Amino acid sequence: MVSAELAAAVPAVVFVLAVALNAVVIGIDQVRCADAARLAARSAARGDSAGAVQEAGMRNAPAGARVGVAGDTWVRVSVTSPVPGPLGWLAGDRQLSATAQAERELAAEEGAP
Repeated sequence: MVSAELAAAVPAVVFVLAVALNAVVIGIDQVRCADAARLAARSAARGDSAGAVQEAGMRNAPAGARVGVAGDTWVRVSVTSPVPGPLGWLAGDRQLSATAQAERELAAEEGAP
């Protein structure tokens, strides 16, 4: 009798663990989006080129992420990424996203070294 209950319970436990693990991965990717946005905004505030800002964002972002940069005096960087794993399939068109902004440094505006 115990084996029948165990056979029924094991798939449910595996499913719950898989969903929990995917939720952890989603949380990690959200943090990576926030870090990528922060680092790219800092890079843009220093006066780095648009390519360097994009590279700084993509280097730290999750796979499949997009980095957008806008602004003149205040630089705003947004990073969006698809939701990973099976929960991403269930999420439909929802995205993970993070934004960061930073004021351009005076030296960057004046072209000083």
